[in-house]
Amino acid sequence: MTEDFSRRPIASRNTRWAAHVTRRLVEEGVAPNRISAGSVVAAALAGAAFALAQVSALWAAGLLLVLGAAFTQLRLLCNLFDGLVAVEGGMGTPDGAFWNEVPDRLSDLIILAGFGAAAGWPALGLLAGALAILTAYLREFGRAAGLGSDFRGPGAKSHRMAAVTAGALLQVGAWLSGAAWPVLTWTLVLVLALTAITTVRRSRRILRGLSGRADGSNLG
Repeated sequence: MTEDFSRRPIASRNTRWAAHVTRRLVEEGVAPNRISAGSVVAAALAGAAFALAQVSALWAAGLLLVLGAAFTQLRLLCNLFDGLVAVEGGMGTPDGAFWNEVPDRLSDLIILAGFGAAAGWPALGLLAGALAILTAYLREFGRAAGLGSDFRGPGAKSHRMAAVTAGALLQVGAWLSGAAWPVLTWTLVLVLALTAITTVRRSRRILRGLSGRADGSNLG
């Protein structure tokens, strides 16, 4: 990542434990781009665990869902520390913008595709992944158009991954209690709805910004 890059607001960025881990990573010379690449590995493990849960015995499916949730959170930790090491640690590189964005888009698609497979709706998982990529595109489009980066939700990356993690764990809880609730399907529908709303909100903001700019130029 590069130091002039717009950053997503993350509360944990300013915590003492995050500062401690960042300092250790910098001392060990771990490059931020390597951490970004590691987020894709974590996402691949999460997606694979979710997908395998669909074709496994119930006890194994529960374990795989827990693992998928854990690897999803590991992906987010990688996303946190690549930025901290690059900016606070002063280890940003000229190609950091590439590593800031591309691994994130792959990670979104892989995790949501795997989650869709776990829910028995692989096409919906791919659709959720496509919408997630679209929200990121709109954020970057707005920034490139001079309107600033829009990280608003309710279906931003952190919201999507929180829903996936909670949905996987709640499904395991439902199975343990003997309930046959399709929590994974409910979660997938929720992620789709929230991401679609986010797409609309970011699109409307861009259109308002561009229209206002045009109106201002006409006044001159």
